[in-house]
Amino acid sequence: MKTIILTMILVGFGPVPQQGRGTLVIEVRSGTTPVSQVEVSAGDQSSLSNERGEATLQLPVGEVSATIQRSGYATKTVQATLTEGATTRLIVELQPEVSRQEEITVTATRSEQRIEDIPLRVEVLDTEEVEEKALMTPGDIAMLLNETGGLRVQVTSPSLGAANVRVQGLRGRYTQLLADGLPLYGGQTGSISLLQIPPLDLGQVEVIKGVASALYGSSALGGVINLVSRRPEKPEHEFLFNQTSRNGTDGVFWLAEPLKNGWKYSILGGAHHQVDQDIDHDGWADMAGYGRGVLRPRVYWDDGKGKSLFITAGTILENRKGGTLDNATVPDGNPYPEELETRRFDTGVVGQFLVGSRVVSLRGSAMSQRHLHVFGPDIENDRHHTFFSEAAINGVSGSNTWTMGSAFQADLYRNVDVSRFDYTYIVPAIFGQDDYVVNPRLTLSGSGRVDFHSDYGTFFNPRLSALVHLPYKMTARFSTGTGVFAPTPFTEETEAVGFSRLLPLGNLEAERAWSSSADIGWKSSKLELNGSLFGSVIRDPIMLRLPPVAGGPLEIVNAEAPTHTLGSEFLARLRGGDFGITLTHTFIHSTEVSPNETGRLDVPLTPRHSAGVVGMWEKESKGRIGIEMFYTGRQRLDENPYRGESQPYWVFGVLAEKRLGPVRLFINGENLSNVRQTRYDPLLRPQQHLDGSWTVDAWAPLEGRVINGGIRFGF
Repeated sequence: MKTIILTMILVGFGPVPQQGRGTLVIEVRSGTTPVSQVEVSAGDQSSLSNERGEATLQLPVGEVSATIQRSGYATKTVQATLTEGATTRLIVELQPEVSRQEEITVTATRSEQRIEDIPLRVEVLDTEEVEEKALMTPGDIAMLLNETGGLRVQVTSPSLGAANVRVQGLRGRYTQLLADGLPLYGGQTGSISLLQIPPLDLGQVEVIKGVASALYGSSALGGVINLVSRRPEKPEHEFLFNQTSRNGTDGVFWLAEPLKNGWKYSILGGAHHQVDQDIDHDGWADMAGYGRGVLRPRVYWDDGKGKSLFITAGTILENRKGGTLDNATVPDGNPYPEELETRRFDTGVVGQFLVGSRVVSLRGSAMSQRHLHVFGPDIENDRHHTFFSEAAINGVSGSNTWTMGSAFQADLYRNVDVSRFDYTYIVPAIFGQDDYVVNPRLTLSGSGRVDFHSDYGTFFNPRLSALVHLPYKMTARFSTGTGVFAPTPFTEETEAVGFSRLLPLGNLEAERAWSSSADIGWKSSKLELNGSLFGSVIRDPIMLRLPPVAGGPLEIVNAEAPTHTLGSEFLARLRGGDFGITLTHTFIHSTEVSPNETGRLDVPLTPRHSAGVVGMWEKESKGRIGIEMFYTGRQRLDENPYRGESQPYWVFGVLAEKRLGPVRLFINGENLSNVRQTRYDPLLRPQQHLDGSWTVDAWAPLEGRVINGGIRFGF
C-alpha cells in the first residue's frame, strides 16, 4: 500500500519544483579602502565581508533587498535583481557614521582595532584624561594611573618615593610597562620608573588587566600598561611650567611638526626638581628630593599606503635623595642616608609594510640603565639591560583576523658590589592570535605563546576571550588565561633595602598564574555603565623570608600555598554638554600564606574597598573646572609596630584651568583634606626592621596637602 501511494505521488504529481537561485556579491568600500567584517544580510541569510571587502550570498532569483551594516558606519540598504545561475555584483560605498564620541583604536592587542570590536577588555585613558593629569602632576604618571579603577600605585620605598602599579590586587612586579608597545623601561620594570615619565607627550594609555603572558610573555603576569605617544597631526609647540607648595618645580616642553613626504617628528624635554621635605619634623625625609632631566625625540613616517616607520630614543638622568636629613640620626644614633642615581638610555623602532594583503610588522628596542644605590652604610652599583625584537604578520581571512610571529628578549642584570645576583635571561618565543567573528553578535579570540626561557624551561600560555553583543546595546566580555613569571631578586622589599644581606637565590620555581574575568557594559551617547568580576590564582609566589633575629640573612623562597584574589569593578560615566561625571568602585579580596606568618592572611596594602568620584566641566575655548574625591578602605599592615590595620580615608582635589588664546593658566589642589600617614603614626620605626628598613610601609599619602599651579602655552 505504501509503495502504491509513493508511486502515485511521484508519477501523478511529479517532483516539487525548486525555485532558481543566483549569486549576489557585494563589495563594500569606504573611499578607496575595502571594509572587512561588514554584515551583509538578505532574507534569512547573512555573510561577513572578507579582507577584499567582498560578501557573497546565494539567494532566490528575482528582486532582493540587502542590508549592509557595520559599527562605525551608516547602515545602507541596496536593491538587486538576481538571475538563475548568474552572479550579480554590486559595489557599495559606506560613509563613516557621524558620532559625538571620538573613535578609539587600541594597539596593545597587536591587531589595531576599534575598542568596541575587541573581545579582550582593554581600558583606555584618552587624551582628555591624560591632559587633566598633566596639569596635576606634570613630572610623572603616578597620579594618572592611581586614579584609574582597578589600579593602585603603591609606594615601595617611602625613603625615596619609589612606587609601582598593582593591577587588581596583584603585586607591582607583575605589571609590564610599555611605551608604544616596546619595553623601553625594561623587561621587569623597576619601581622608580613611574616617577620619571612626564605625561605631556602621551596621546592615550591602554590598560589590560589580568594575566597577559599570551600577548607579552612572562613580564606581563598581572597586566599591561601601554603608553601611546601623541602623533603630530599639525605644528605644535608647547611649554609647561609648574610650581608646588612643597617646593617642587617642573618645566616641560613638547615640539611636534609634520614635515614633507609623510615624515613627522616630536621632541619631549623636561627638567624637574624637588626639595626634600621633612613634614613631621623628625629628621627623616617624608618626601625625597630629586633633580631630573628627560629628553625623548621621536620620528614618524607613513606613506599612506601601508608602509610606516617609527623611531624613538630617550634618556633620563636623575639624582634622588632621602633618609635622614642634615645631622639627624635614626634611633640607633647613626645617620642613614638613602640615595639613588639613575642614568637610563633607550631606543626603539617599529616598522610596518604590506606583503599582498598581509601586514608585516617589525619591532626592536634596547634599554640600558645604571643605578647607584645608597642604603645607609651600604652602596650598590648595578646595571640593567633589556634587548627586544619581534617580527609578526597579520591579516584578515574571511571571518578571522589573525596574527602570528616570533619574539626575542634578553634581560641582563649586573651588580658590581653584590655580584651573586647577576643573571642573564634569554627568552625566544613564538606566538599566535586569532579573532573569529562567529556572527554579528559573537566574536571569539584565542591567543597563545610559547616562551623558551634559558633558566626556567619552556612555557606555553594560552588566553581565550569572547565578546557578546546583547540586546539593548549591551555587551559582555569573558576572558581567561595563564602566565608564568621568572623569579628575580627584585621584590618590593629588596628594592627598598638592597641585596647586601640577601642570600643567593636557591632552587626557585617559576611563579605560575591563572586569571579570569567577566564584564558587562552598556553605552549610549551620554551614559556608560560597566561592571566586572575577576579572579586570579598565583602558584609558587616568591616572597621574602625574614631572619629570626635582627642582622640575620634574608632569603627569597616560594610560598607554600597559592595567592588567591577575587574582586569586582564598577564604572559609571555620564557626559552631558560640557559636563561629565565618573563614578568608580573596586572591591578586592586577596589572600596569601607568608613564610613569616601563620595561616592564610589578607595580602598587605590591599584595601578591600576603594572608590572615586570625578566631576569635570570643560569648554574648549574657556577652560575647565574639576572636583574629585577618592576613598581608600582599610588595609592589613605587615610588620607595623604601631598598628595592624590602616585607617580608611578620603582625599579631595580641585582643578581649575583658564584659557586665554594660546595661554592656559592652571591651579590644582591635591589632598585638600590634608590626609597624611604621619598624622596617625610615625613613618620612622623605633628600631630597625628585620629586613633592614627604618620605615614602615606607606599606606596613606606622605606629602599631605599639596597646591600646584602654573602656565601652559603654545608658541
